[in-house]
Amino acid sequence: MLRKIVDYKKLSHEVAALLIENYPHGYGDSDIIEFKNMHGEYVEAVEVKTDDIIYLVKISKSLSNFIANFDDSIAKELVSKPEGFSDDDSSEEIEQLTFENEYEVEEDLD
Repeated sequence: MLRKIVDYKKLSHEVAALLIENYPHGYGDSDIIEFKNMHGEYVEAVEVKTDDIIYLVKISKSLSNFIANFDDSIAKELVSKPEGFSDDDSSEEIEQLTFENEYEVEEDLD
């Protein structure tokens, strides 16, 4: 199954709705997945699964605010969305990373 690392700001409306459905009251420590990206940087993310893609949504300071205010923000975005814009336009900007293993785990971080 394909895994995509993406910032919540670049999620399609459908995947954003799944994010809210999976984490309606926010996410906890047990929901966070930590891994190294292809640049060797540690990334923390939460997982959102669709039928064919697992999205790893990068955690940022504003993600919890986004989850809390999703209904208001989606209404504003739908009203202000310019004509001719499609959710597929951002797909080129999404980082893709295929893992050989489920996740890389560092045993000793010191």
